[in-house]
Amino acid sequence: MLTSFDSIPARDRVIVALDCDAWEAIALADKLQGHAQWLKIGMTLYYAEGPAIVKMFKRRGFNVFLDLKFHDIPHQVEGAARSAAASGADMITMHTVGGIPMMEAAQRGAAVGAAEWGGEVPATLGITVLTSMDAATLAATGVTRPLPEQVAALAAQAKQAGISGVVASPQEASVLREILGPDGFIVTPGVRPAGAALGDQSRVATPAQAFANGASHIVVGRPITEAADPVAAFEAIAAELECASI
Repeated sequence: MLTSFDSIPARDRVIVALDCDAWEAIALADKLQGHAQWLKIGMTLYYAEGPAIVKMFKRRGFNVFLDLKFHDIPHQVEGAARSAAASGADMITMHTVGGIPMMEAAQRGAAVGAAEWGGEVPATLGITVLTSMDAATLAATGVTRPLPEQVAALAAQAKQAGISGVVASPQEASVLREILGPDGFIVTPGVRPAGAALGDQSRVATPAQAFANGASHIVVGRPITEAADPVAAFEAIAAELECASI
């Protein structure tokens, strides 16, 4: 299925995950400026530095994926989404298992926060099943239906709630594209270049496979940030994606 994202070069839809301390993150961002368009700020970095780190990267011309995975009562999540959007973040996340009213509240908060920032409403993304989880890990939490069915059911709820899309494994992206249609964001962590170590990821794919499966954006962390030359590692992924698109 063709998507609304196909007109954007694939290299500009690679999100580099900065899951490290501030000094390392800033050094990596400086190296990647002019190469990567997107940076991901997760809990490790945000809890240490707060909104200032988002604003810093925005001033340097990056798009920022603020991945804090909100999960609380709707009132709290609405406020959190408002604050996140007011920092200038371009994408924010919440757990879909928080339910439709919680996701609707996040969308409302994001709209208010964006107006305060003076920018566009960020993409609001629902976490389906973490890419570190396999079927056995999910079953141990009490979820008895098969993992792909759980992902699909949660994605359908995200669509019903009116948020922008989901975060899910690249292995589920093709099914999710059918559910969300051509305009839905499908952001896929668990992306590893061929031959890269899996780390703590269970459901993975290569960058080219993830996009072929229907991802709108992919998240790559350690294969870039822990490389001897992060820029070369990023450009190698970009070259792979360019070849795949020919």
